[in-house]
Amino acid sequence: MADRIELKGLKVHANHGVLPHETEHGQAFSLDLVCWLDFREAAAGDDLTKTVNYAELAQLAHDVAAGTPRQLIETVASEIADTALARYPQLHAIEVTLHKPHAPIPLVFDDVAVVARRSRKARP
Repeated sequence: MADRIELKGLKVHANHGVLPHETEHGQAFSLDLVCWLDFREAAAGDDLTKTVNYAELAQLAHDVAAGTPRQLIETVASEIADTALARYPQLHAIEVTLHKPHAPIPLVFDDVAVVARRSRKARP
């Protein structure tokens, strides 16, 4: 399966983190999603119902990321991946990268990110 849908740089303000100022004030995060699926049938029939609506997927990811504050961004990325896989039967796999460019690290760095990858093959 080589088909995929990619959504890159989805911005969200959220209150995830371990430190009090992170949960109180929040910060900017960004999301990248890569979805693996077979969209040949959707393309052949020009039929949105046979693929993943990326506008809906973006809203799902945004809603989860902007929702309940979590200490770990690993938890947020995993929840997005698990929710998307459950909601879209067309998905064979999904990879969610959650970027936290303003993580509380007292060094100069560009980005911190976690990646959650889920697939139907690995589901119980």
